[in-house]
Amino acid sequence: MMHGRVVAAHGRQYIVETGDGTRLPCFPRGKKSEVACGDEVEFARSSADQGVIEKILPRRSLLYRSNEIRQKLIAANVDQLVVVVASEPAFSDDLVTRALIAAESEDIEVLIALNKCDLTDRLAEARRQTAVFTALGYRVLELSALHHADDLRPHLQGRTSVLVGQSGMGKSTLVNALIPEARAATREISQALDSGKHTTTHATLYHLDADSHLIDSPGLQEFGLGHLGRGEIEYAFREFRPYLGQCRFRDCRHDREPDCALRPAVESGTVDKSRFASYRRLVGLEPAP
Repeated sequence: MMHGRVVAAHGRQYIVETGDGTRLPCFPRGKKSEVACGDEVEFARSSADQGVIEKILPRRSLLYRSNEIRQKLIAANVDQLVVVVASEPAFSDDLVTRALIAAESEDIEVLIALNKCDLTDRLAEARRQTAVFTALGYRVLELSALHHADDLRPHLQGRTSVLVGQSGMGKSTLVNALIPEARAATREISQALDSGKHTTTHATLYHLDADSHLIDSPGLQEFGLGHLGRGEIEYAFREFRPYLGQCRFRDCRHDREPDCALRPAVESGTVDKSRFASYRRLVGLEPAP
């Protein structure tokens, strides 16, 4: 049995890298796969150029999204989530909030990277959007992938980070600027997985140095949180925490219940109204926009 780390995930096909840098295409046993990019696994060779994943080793974190039908694994064993947004095109506050909740639920650090700051037409509006998250203690880094991508590098040092973001935020430009060999590595992986026409649809782990790694994930248009209960979602809103357990009713939904501790904080502006509205949509108290 051999030990390695999954450095690319595409459907049920994976590239596993061993400690000496050897890479081997591998498949999981059975029809259902629970393997994610970043997983530490035990595998065995099934032929000279292919292997079978026999076991997923215990994870320290798992970032994933889900809806009523299925779940989509994003990355395992990550220390930091880097949410890439941009001044242009406009980004979704709701999607950012959902990504932050997923990270909070797994105790993963968060960094919001505001990209394309050289495009100034919508920069003021983008800053207004990110200010809501800055006020909550989330780090926001302004940069331009085309000109100042290296501004991100110190924030990646000594961590395994995963990049997520909507399509069009410049995530691929950022990866290619930080890791010039990324395109070549992606081509090699696509050839190994025989999926050349899907080069942007799989998660890939790149090594920045011996202690720093970056996982690039496909662009997101939605981030379902169907795997989280109401209590977990409440707690993931870090500004709600001082009020949780203070309501008259233990199962208070913070809707119309008397003596709710959270609603007065929203009405006074202590808790941001847009964040509270996001919470209400997530737990089904309001319809999605």
